Amino acid sequence: MFNPLHWGLALLLIPAAALQAQQPPPPFPPHHPPPGEHLVRPFPPGTFWNDPGVVARLGITPDQQKRMETLFQQNRPKLMALSSALEMQEAPLHQLLEADHPDEPRVLAQIDKIAQAHADLEKANARFLLGLRDILTRDQWRKLESEHGPRPAAPPPAGNDGHPPDNPLSL
Repeated sequence: MFNPLHWGLALLLIPAAALQAQQPPPPFPPHHPPPGEHLVRPFPPGTFWNDPGVVARLGITPDQQKRMETLFQQNRPKLMALSSALEMQEAPLHQLLEADHPDEPRVLAQIDKIAQAHADLEKANARFLLGLRDILTRDQWRKLESEHGPRPAAPPPAGNDGHPPDNPLSL
């Protein structure tokens, strides 16, 4: 079962998966979309610029492929370091939460550190993705959006009377 206290750990896997060639990101529960989803969604998983099918469908040129690969190689070390830094901030939180009586100020302080590390990683990932978008033509971008673009939001779960529950945290 998915533990909401550890959703941040699942969110870490997005950038790590994006760094591994052709590896799709892990699934996310519908109530916890990945951060920056609006930036990430139009891109196929992995190094899509090396996928012959995507290259053919979008008309990606060899020059664009080279530029995207260069951008990837330039950003990969930073993304990996930031991902690692985030993991390093999460380990103490798990230890703090396992205590019989967790020290709330220490837990909250560690959550702040995790949030900052996560924000740093998301900003670096967004810069990389925006760089990829800048390499694509307007038509190529629109094709990607039409293939992988925003999906309609799922309706909230209905209560026994067919209306959404009063408590937004109840599922």
